[in-house]
Formats: sequence, structure tokens, C-alpha cells
Amino acid sequence: MYTQYKYWRPYISPNDPCPPIEIKSYSTPPHLYIGFQPSGLPQFQTAKEALKKGTLWPQLYSPYPNPQKRNERS
Repeated sequence: MYTQYKYWRPYISPNDPCPPIEIKSYSTPPHLYIGFQPSGLPQFQTAKEALKKGTLWPQLYSPYPNPQKRNERS
């Protein structure tokens, strides 16, 4: 299984004038892990739900992370 969000701890210089960001992250979208779209992929139950998520297939749904929860990951 893959994770959509990767985290790392960058080097923090003692001479850096800016406040450090101790944990940085980046996103890898789900379509990077699917070589091609297989037939019979499950779909969302309703068109309203698919439009709200922005995709017809749950496996390709990738929500944006909440910026307020950035520092909760350790």
C-alpha cells in the first residue's frame, strides 16, 4: 500500500534567520501508483458525491491536507 503524503525532517541551520519548519511534507497523487485504469474500477454511489470529490473513482480521490494540522505529524 502507498501513502499519499510523505514527511521528512530537513536540516535546520543554526545561522538561519527564519523560524524553522521542523517537518516538511509533499503529496504524491494516487494516479502515480496506477499504471493504467483497470476495467471494473468501483465508482462513487451518486453523481453528487463524485462531483463533490472531483473524481468518479474513489481510488483516485486525493484530498488536500489541512494546513492547520501540519505540526501534529511527528
